[in-house]
Amino acid sequence: MTRILIADDHTIVRDGLRRILQGAPGLEVAGEAVDGDEVMARVREGGFGLLLLDMSMPGKSGIELIKWVKATRPELAVLVLSMHQEDQYAVRAIRAGASGYVTKESASSLLVAAIRKVADGGLYISPGVAEQLALTLRPQAAELPHQALSDREYEVFGLLVNGDTVTDIAARLHLSGKTVSTHKARILEKMGMDSVADLVRYAVAHQLFDARDE
Repeated sequence: MTRILIADDHTIVRDGLRRILQGAPGLEVAGEAVDGDEVMARVREGGFGLLLLDMSMPGKSGIELIKWVKATRPELAVLVLSMHQEDQYAVRAIRAGASGYVTKESASSLLVAAIRKVADGGLYISPGVAEQLALTLRPQAAELPHQALSDREYEVFGLLVNGDTVTDIAARLHLSGKTVSTHKARILEKMGMDSVADLVRYAVAHQLFDARDE
């Protein structure tokens, strides 16, 4: 029996996931978590073997939370369930320690198969993500500017592109405004750009974050 913790801050999503899993033999929902702090508390308690994790929740979340989970319980399988398309976060999630990545759009048809593969010790990714991972192992491969960003910088980059202010981002990520401003400055420097508008145009051109064109 595979016991699963569902971590998502939306009640309707958790209810839908629970219904999908309740009808699958050999799978059992061990509990739910609504934010990063609750995920951390439940991980410390244990009692489940697979974490079904939303990438975007209040508090510690995303790549940072995946790294924390794997450092705390290396044996715990993590399957990411995200609203972001694979080309936006999947490779970073896998490199952080996740064993699979499923978009919410495809969850109803793929979720059970993904959970079974990850629970058996496998890796659940699409051929496209596998190719991206392979390319990152090639030292001669030229990086696009956004690929040079750290995981935290990439997260801030996405929030800036989607219209959040420094104050909004600081509150969401539990950081100081000064820290977020420093991240913003480093993002602009690394990407060779002068403004958030430049970042938005870049994100639209590269189809990142479902960005809004200006």
